[in-house]
Amino acid sequence: MKSEEVRFVWMFVFFDLPVGTKSDRRNATRFRKFLKDDGFMMLQWSVYSRVCRGDDAVEKHGQRVTKNLPPRGSVRTLQVTDRQYARMKLLLGEATFNEKKAPQQLVLL
Repeated sequence: MKSEEVRFVWMFVFFDLPVGTKSDRRNATRFRKFLKDDGFMMLQWSVYSRVCRGDDAVEKHGQRVTKNLPPRGSVRTLQVTDRQYARMKLLLGEATFNEKKAPQQLVLL
C-alpha cells in the first residue's frame, strides 16, 4: 500500500465515570490506565485520543475500549479524519507535549 493511500483516523474517547466509592475510583483508574496502555493520549481530563491507520485499526481499538468498559458511567467514542483533526483550534492554554509530538508520529508510521 502506498503512503498516499493510507488514511489516518483519530479516535476520541470521552467519558464521565463515577468516583464516589473506592470501587468506582478503582474502575475509573483502570479504564484510564487501559487507554494510556493502548496508545491513547490525554487531551483533557476525560478526553483521550489516538491516531489509527485506517478503519480496521479504528475498529480494533473500538473493540478494545468496549471490552475494557467500567461497569458504570458514560463512555463515548468519535472518529475524525486526520484532516479534520488538524483543523482543531486550541482556544485557551497551551498544547501538551503529547499533542505537539503527535504529528511527528504520523511520519514514523
